[in-house]
Amino acid sequence: MQPREWIKPAGYGAVGGALALAIIGFTAGGWVTGGTATKMAENSATNAVVAVMTPYCVAQSKSAPNSIEVLAALKAANSYDRRSIIEKAGWATPLGGNAPNSALAISCNSALALN
Repeated sequence: MQPREWIKPAGYGAVGGALALAIIGFTAGGWVTGGTATKMAENSATNAVVAVMTPYCVAQSKSAPNSIEVLAALKAANSYDRRSIIEKAGWATPLGGNAPNSALAISCNSALALN
């Protein structure tokens, strides 16, 4: 028994369509792999935490007992040293945390520069 003559072109069409769909989906359709989706979710969560905690950091800069000295050190410091000054002052340590958050320190530095 011979296979029907339309099976081979239909198979090629199905494989070609699947490849075209995958290529278009990943390049222009916005599809991502699981690893990329995880990284995107982690970045989004970090950005949300930083956005919420930045006003707390600015409030710390105004109410801390050593705020005058730290703000003076910030003005005198180079731009790449400011993050570490904010971290050492404890302003970039989230509530309940025991280590400073570098993204929060960068955001706090930007907010303090606007004031």
